[in-house]
Amino acid sequence: MTAAGPQPGQPVVFRNATVLTMDDAHTILTGADVLVTGERIAAVGTAIEVPDGTAEIDATGGIVMPGMVDTHRHMWQTAMRGYGADWTLTQYFVYYYLTWGKKFRPQDVYAGNLLAAIESIDAGVTTTVDWSHGLQTIDHAEAATDALEEVPGRFVLAYGNIHQGSWEWSTTPEFRDFYTRRFDGKGDMLTFQIAFDLPGVEGFPEKATFEVARELGVAVTTHAGVWKVTGDVGISQMYDNGYMTPGTIYVHAASLSPDSYHKIAATGGFASISAESECNAGQGYSPTWRLRRYGIPVSLSQDTSVWWSGDIFNAMRATLNADRAMEHYEAHAKDGTVTNHILRAEDVVEYGTRGGARALGLDSVIGSVEAGKKADLVLIKNDSSPVSFPVLHPYGHVVYQAGRGDVHTVLVNGTVVKHDHKLVGVDLARARAAIDETISYLQAEHGPEEWENGMHPEIPEHETLANPYTYREDVSAWKESD
Repeated sequence: MTAAGPQPGQPVVFRNATVLTMDDAHTILTGADVLVTGERIAAVGTAIEVPDGTAEIDATGGIVMPGMVDTHRHMWQTAMRGYGADWTLTQYFVYYYLTWGKKFRPQDVYAGNLLAAIESIDAGVTTTVDWSHGLQTIDHAEAATDALEEVPGRFVLAYGNIHQGSWEWSTTPEFRDFYTRRFDGKGDMLTFQIAFDLPGVEGFPEKATFEVARELGVAVTTHAGVWKVTGDVGISQMYDNGYMTPGTIYVHAASLSPDSYHKIAATGGFASISAESECNAGQGYSPTWRLRRYGIPVSLSQDTSVWWSGDIFNAMRATLNADRAMEHYEAHAKDGTVTNHILRAEDVVEYGTRGGARALGLDSVIGSVEAGKKADLVLIKNDSSPVSFPVLHPYGHVVYQAGRGDVHTVLVNGTVVKHDHKLVGVDLARARAAIDETISYLQAEHGPEEWENGMHPEIPEHETLANPYTYREDVSAWKESD
């Protein structure tokens, strides 16, 4: 194979891989091949015969798996990467909802989306939900969509606007026209959801938005179970009015009552878990330990790069860590010990791949390495890394050993978008220029002092407990006399 890698339209075969198929049986194949022709996986097996002119990728020592799926990321905020590393959820709300989020222009939303979309495919996330709640105008929505269309990934625009009630913006002719022009009947590479939250407002004005979603035939995604923000009242309003439907995604779902969890399970809902977010921002303890008790299916998400990473390997790791930490905590509270873990590495790989595909209604299209499905594939292989071998427990290797730097090759819809650790068909310089312009604009709007203060919130006063013990200066003599 040439150094340039596979060419557009050329069949591709991965040779001699460990394949995590994520099929119904979670079959693992060793020394296996995966052939891609056109948009689809043509064959999975050993010593596959391939068409003349097929590009061969040596996957020896590597893992081929389905492309990963992120069901909730505020992509427009990526221009502010890392800015809010020390924020609380309240500080995040004040910044974006009440003050500076209103300053974002369409070109700023475009810049954030463009960089986030590129970051997704670079990390092996082949499908990303843009939970785009900064769409103050149709021009903002056009810019967000333009950016997603420029990057060769699979994306879902979850349209939202935190600066108005959902019943105000979703019922306008302009909103419907935007959906029809940009999304209706356009296939599975760029699809649509409506994104809004239910704080339990009396009179249930969000009913109008649910009706729009029903008329358009699109799914709803909502932040549910966010401590003291969105809770059981909103869930009851949805349920009592018949709007808890299969395919609804409940983001975080971290602080709900048993009754609400039962309603989500009974109506075919899905959870989108952002463990890095839940552990830092306080929506409630990351709830996979609860969700499995109610039979609620789980997908994974990254939330926002203004705080955390856009690396779904971190999401898998954080999810497993949080679940197991709660297992130990509960056992210790009863003076017990955990002797066998319930949640396994295999489960969180499922959450991050096929779980996301199911949540988005794309399970028949993507999410597993099976002949006939669309070829959204990732090869994890890094011959320059001492952490790349041995691969003894493939699921454990993906969750606890690998990272975005180990993503060797990525295919989306049969097209190679990353090969030999380098992005293909992506103008990163264009994204950098757009981000630089946005940062210059925002810094000027803030002013130097406000810009710095936003990154460094005050640290609350706290006391160190008085220690009854003191350092023994005569410790050496004490040891000698002993």
